[in-house]
Amino acid sequence: MTAMRRALTVGIDDYPAAPLSGCVTDAHMMADLLARHHDGSPNFDVKAYTGPPDDVTRASLRQNIAQLLASPADVALFYFSGHGTENNLGGYLVTSDAKRYDEGVPLVELLTLANRSQVREVVILLDCCHSGALGQLPEIRNETATIREGVSILTASRSSEVAIETAGMGLFTALVAAALEGGAADAVGRITVASIYAYVEESLGPWDQRPLFKSHLSTLISLRNAKPAIDIAILRRLPAWFAQPDSEFPLDSSYEPDAAPRDEEHEQIFGGLQKCRAAKLVEPVGEEHMYYAAIRGKACRLTPLGRHYWRLANEGRI
Repeated sequence: MTAMRRALTVGIDDYPAAPLSGCVTDAHMMADLLARHHDGSPNFDVKAYTGPPDDVTRASLRQNIAQLLASPADVALFYFSGHGTENNLGGYLVTSDAKRYDEGVPLVELLTLANRSQVREVVILLDCCHSGALGQLPEIRNETATIREGVSILTASRSSEVAIETAGMGLFTALVAAALEGGAADAVGRITVASIYAYVEESLGPWDQRPLFKSHLSTLISLRNAKPAIDIAILRRLPAWFAQPDSEFPLDSSYEPDAAPRDEEHEQIFGGLQKCRAAKLVEPVGEEHMYYAAIRGKACRLTPLGRHYWRLANEGRI
């Protein structure tokens, strides 16, 4: 059965008092990225809602968020790029018709809808000032209310910080896009909200805005599949080459194509091992390069990451 995956990307440039210039572009870029995996296969069914040309009002944004989260689905992703603000009543996603103490959609409302939604996994990405207020709501601090299982929140900054723009787009969005393009992918190309956070967090220095990540997850789903670092068929052969995760694979000159004696089967295996080496799954023993390990009759072994994928392959999980 095909997974049901919905995404709503919102970008607002049209603020009468303080217009922005890159949010609509950000929303459409995120929509394009989320719509397809790296290989072109369908991913999210995406709706990009931007203003201009439309006015993104409080009522219309509420309606779109409610529609995103209303009916059951496997995954729903909400992305917002625009102004954010905070007052003594809490944080807000600012809309085009914002007024004092009625600035837009309250973050408490967004969280409430996510918590009550029948969607199995809800991912919220916010690129706006003070977006970290979503992780500091009374509902979260209250002992009787938490982020429900399946909800993840990744924001551009803490509640007290502004969100920085760079080169005509949000710095946070630029990093999230790079992560989705493959920067946060694992060896088989899977990109999760946790790996996106790790990529963004490592990319920002101690003097930059600090992203905030809140989640209640029992599983990590892939939000987009990038180009794998190594063919899955090769990963599945790891248990055939290494009897145990800590085993060594003995090499000799027959594995190296440029040396004698020639052995086509050994050369094919060595080609796969070399690709594992490039993906940081295998390392030579006692040598810096796999070539010399083969020529000098030494061995190779799995790295800690390689042992992880050995176990997955051995259990039939890849």
